[in-house]
Amino acid sequence: MAFRFFGGIHPEEHKDLSCDVPIRSFPEPDILVVPMSQHIGAPCKPLVKKGDAVTVGQKIGDNTGLCVPIHSPVSGKVKSVEMKAHSSGTTMMSVVIENDHQKTLCEDIKPRTEQEVDALTPEELMEIIHQAGVVGMGGATFPTHVKLSSGIGKVDTVIVNAGECEPYITADDRLCREFPEKVISGVKVIMKIFSLTSAHIAIEDNKPQAARALKAFLCDADGITIDILPAMYPQGAEKQLIQAITGRQVPSGGLPAAVGCAVFNAATCKGISDAVYDGMPLIRRIVTVSGNIVMAPKNLIVPIGTSFNDLLEAVGHSENPYKVLSGGPMMGIAQYDLSVPTTKGTNAVTILGHKHQHLVEHPQCIRCGKCISVCPMKLMPVLMYKSLLSGDVEQMKSVHMMDCIECGCCAYTCPGCLPLVLGFRSGKQRIRDHAAAAASKKL
Repeated sequence: MAFRFFGGIHPEEHKDLSCDVPIRSFPEPDILVVPMSQHIGAPCKPLVKKGDAVTVGQKIGDNTGLCVPIHSPVSGKVKSVEMKAHSSGTTMMSVVIENDHQKTLCEDIKPRTEQEVDALTPEELMEIIHQAGVVGMGGATFPTHVKLSSGIGKVDTVIVNAGECEPYITADDRLCREFPEKVISGVKVIMKIFSLTSAHIAIEDNKPQAARALKAFLCDADGITIDILPAMYPQGAEKQLIQAITGRQVPSGGLPAAVGCAVFNAATCKGISDAVYDGMPLIRRIVTVSGNIVMAPKNLIVPIGTSFNDLLEAVGHSENPYKVLSGGPMMGIAQYDLSVPTTKGTNAVTILGHKHQHLVEHPQCIRCGKCISVCPMKLMPVLMYKSLLSGDVEQMKSVHMMDCIECGCCAYTCPGCLPLVLGFRSGKQRIRDHAAAAASKKL
């Protein structure tokens, strides 16, 4: 590690529950709900209607602009196209598919040989990645082909995020242990697109087996370095990872390309490899299903569109859950409806019992300053929360609320139990709404 970012915390990891559990394929459900928005940008428009037959990997949604296609994870028949509950807490237009369990593959899916891939241009590679629907699979779900195309000529350092710093989650750990060749081949495709001869894979020191598995597939000619970082949350955050590896600091409101860097999740690299070499679109992903009341924590390869209810039944729980999260306990989103489907951005389903209940009737700031000392963005959460209570949008902007990465370090350390992250998410939305209203007035 070249540098250390400011702040951060060491929450209890709880990774021992699932880190040694091998990845297993989850049995395909009879019904899958495939949302038409699983990425940052414009939602897809459904390309199928009720009664249509679909095959594995068939494109069932697409749109123009900042968008990637959506594909069917199974073969079968479209049962309906309607609004359904979504893990973001909203409802989303979705294609409901009745699985025929025949696993009929779409005729457009054709693997490529190493020689065929070598002959592809960067533009052709990016179009393959685009058409395969690959997005950032660490949770951000930004379209990968856009990140690649916007970084050409700007990026001199590629960093693969295999840190997986959030408690309970072990999906990327198992991915690197069991599919290191997929991660490495995906990195090499990225390097070819950027015309680079070197790259970094960043992994925390609490995953020695994953690091060894990756190193076993590398040679000096590959130009890929495995960087072992001390375990620290939120090391996997894009800006903090860039600083830890390169010492560069992404400016406020800026993107990694501004400092010559591009960061890709390890699972995204596998998605790139699947698309380029196997011709397979992004229709499945590895999901950790764990938590403090889970009876049999698992790492599962899950078809996109599988309900959280199905995943909970697969692992069992010792008591009625207090909270079920899409993601981990630090940045995950609590679910109000367990019929919601897994999406491309679902790396974990975390199931927590009542001993994780930390609600207080009258949360109070005691001016201890702990939130300031742990904020990895060097913000002042106490002032941000004060501006939020005032309702003054300009004041929220003045304390740089939009720079908050919602990592939860401040809420984790707050002895007053203030709902800081929830408040900052609300405040950021107010700022966006205010900017949209101001822009509409100018038209």
